[in-house]
Amino acid sequence: MTEADRFAEPPPPSAEVLAGAARYARLFETLTPESLGDLDAAVTDDIHFVDPFNDVTGRAALRRVFQAMYRDLEAPRFTVTHRAFDGDVGFLRWTLTARVKALRADWHIVGMTELRFAPDGRVREHIDHWDAAGQLYERLPVLGWVPRLLRRKLGHG
Repeated sequence: MTEADRFAEPPPPSAEVLAGAARYARLFETLTPESLGDLDAAVTDDIHFVDPFNDVTGRAALRRVFQAMYRDLEAPRFTVTHRAFDGDVGFLRWTLTARVKALRADWHIVGMTELRFAPDGRVREHIDHWDAAGQLYERLPVLGWVPRLLRRKLGHG
């Protein structure tokens, strides 16, 4: 691949990818424990899901991840704020607000999801990118000092 190829205009997303991304974003913004079964129509059988805590494959495994989220968090809510596309790849920027039951603390996490789509518009890969150290670990009462110290020691500026 040449330098010019790397910076060429990306291919436009197909109508199926655009529809699939809209469906998936809407699903996440309205997700409840009762609607977890709706994920099945939006993802492939072999969906690959990755976040800072999980790396699972398959619909049942994806549902278990979200069941655990509802077990550990009160009133989690995703809000999709931005979308971008490059062919069969989509990116969703989002915020998650929730209350962590075990810590009795409110959380606000900003992240980005990288989605890869099957030709029919269903999601075949969902990879979450967010700063777990800065947005989660540093706020933990007992362990938070470790990532804060590392950030200070390794930071520039």
